[in-house]
Amino acid sequence: MLPLSKYTVLDLTIARAGPTAVRLLADWGANVIKIEPPPGQGRTPAKVTGARHEPDEQNMHRNKRGLTIDLKNPDGNKLFMHLVKKADVVAENFRADVKHRLGVDYESVRKANPKIIYASISGFGQSGPYRDRPGVDQIVQGTCGLMSVTGHQGQGPVRAGIAISDTSAGMFLGQGILLALLHRERTGEGQWVHTSLLESMLCKIDFQGARYTMNRDVAKQQGNDHPVYVPMGTFESKDGLVNVAANSAKMFRNLCKATGAEHILGNPAFADDGGRRKHRAELNEKVNEVTRTFTTAELVEKLNAVGVPCGPIYDIGEAFEDPQARHLRMTKVAHHRELGDVELIRSPINLSLFPHGGEFHHAAPDPGQNRREVLRDFGYDAREIDRLIAAGAV
Repeated sequence: MLPLSKYTVLDLTIARAGPTAVRLLADWGANVIKIEPPPGQGRTPAKVTGARHEPDEQNMHRNKRGLTIDLKNPDGNKLFMHLVKKADVVAENFRADVKHRLGVDYESVRKANPKIIYASISGFGQSGPYRDRPGVDQIVQGTCGLMSVTGHQGQGPVRAGIAISDTSAGMFLGQGILLALLHRERTGEGQWVHTSLLESMLCKIDFQGARYTMNRDVAKQQGNDHPVYVPMGTFESKDGLVNVAANSAKMFRNLCKATGAEHILGNPAFADDGGRRKHRAELNEKVNEVTRTFTTAELVEKLNAVGVPCGPIYDIGEAFEDPQARHLRMTKVAHHRELGDVELIRSPINLSLFPHGGEFHHAAPDPGQNRREVLRDFGYDAREIDRLIAAGAV
């Protein structure tokens, strides 16, 4: 029994942001039913995250069971509302006009189950001048200001290398669902929980954002340098590049002593934080002159030993094969009926009472894969299931 085992979630989401939120619930025990249109109908997630048997979809939808429902079919809509009566959460990322046209908007769902937690993700919010705009990660990365601070000075705006607004919105929605469930435990009240890619990223901009809201200071691109601390960034080594963070007077002193660079430490231009910031370019070049005389491995060992954070710059494969990552066992196996054992990325949350096992309990389902067992769980007998199938409702 995992922490969320008593909750049932109806998952109408596609793409990345919505499934990220639901994956949090599924990984911690929620009974998640992934509901999709029957083949040939509705939106296809393959345009965004690949085909169902490819890595992205498998990683997004593990620990769920699959059911197809034609929400445009009267029997299908009636079936969905029957499921709602016994569910705890409905998650969706439809456009506003679509969910109202299908009759699965919050007000419609709440009539069937007043205690439901209805969870929504959109690109730009549920109201306002941009509410009907399609929102995808790169568009929001530009709109929120992230691209303006990513990359090197003078380079022009650069997209972050991961779908940061999708995954951020999913994480925040997952947190919102848990907050709403806690509130319901105390009061019995359901509610509508929603966020958007734009809201999530304006929050993620964090201290650069607060610099603007408080002081109207507009942050600029800093490349691999930290916006404030010096020296802190990427430096050259004898065999490549290395990240170093000497972001305090003590760390700066230890950096210089550990690398035999006391001459830098003695330069009055670098005597305090203000001087180091003012003379950033000069200081970075002098640090580079020193770090070039060591290999990355030597710097990692020397600097961490004296309390100066230092690390290599890996590609994705190297990151997963690093000894610490392997020790943390960040992957688990899911048994797929066609693909065999597939290795997927586990939840990064660790609970002492619920240690991570070695396997996911479900691989990502094919559309409608579990329709009979799911409908039986909701009280339908074989005859009624056959009728729904014949009517095209499922």
